[in-house]
Amino acid sequence: MLSIVIPMHNEAENVAPLVSEIGTACAGLGAFEVVLVDDGSSDATGAEIRALMADRPWLRMLRHETAGGQSAAVHSGVRAAKGAIVCTLDGDMQNPPSEIPRLVAPLMAADAPASLGLVAGQRVKRQDTWSKRMASKIANRFRAWMLNDATRDSGCGLKAFRREAFLELPYFNHMHRYLPALFGRAGYEIAHVDVAHRERGAGSSKYTNFQRALVGITDLMGVAWLIRRAKTVTPVEIGAGTATGAGGEGAA
Repeated sequence: MLSIVIPMHNEAENVAPLVSEIGTACAGLGAFEVVLVDDGSSDATGAEIRALMADRPWLRMLRHETAGGQSAAVHSGVRAAKGAIVCTLDGDMQNPPSEIPRLVAPLMAADAPASLGLVAGQRVKRQDTWSKRMASKIANRFRAWMLNDATRDSGCGLKAFRREAFLELPYFNHMHRYLPALFGRAGYEIAHVDVAHRERGAGSSKYTNFQRALVGITDLMGVAWLIRRAKTVTPVEIGAGTATGAGGEGAA
């Protein structure tokens, strides 16, 4: 099964069109579910989701009573997801659901390597303000230089990954911006897919450039530290009677 996880905070006007587009986009993908995480919304987001659930058995809703932020909502949604493959996208309609099949294809292919952990979307022709595009461009270049994660646009909400692999990653606030670096740290391969971008459907952005920069510096330093301190050791199970070296347990 494929699980689509979407964090939503005060996105009441975007719920219905987003769910409709996702239903159309995923119709040919086999069994799927959509997990909408209402992250402490103060508008009618929750009511809009519940109204749509009546005739959509594949639609689920989680709610945070207080807003925890995008990473907290994504993490809650992934933990509750039933699918082995999870796809995320933003709830503001800027990530076209029509991109979902292309994004999940590498992971759902019959010959998909187990080493492939993440397929990251990279936005082209972004439909944002000039200041937002420039701030993002500068931040992405600095992040790529610091983390060497070979990703042009880590802030894109469209991502697909193996659920089990995601839940192995260290969890912290704003981790959703560093998934390529974190998956790489865990030893997984990362693929990239260029995806479309469009103007926000309704509502307003939950972040300002200043807020992004303020938390971004601290987060970046923390992720860089995690990468430097990473040490991956692969365990090998030893059966009864297996030689483990001179003088070791099971040695002849």
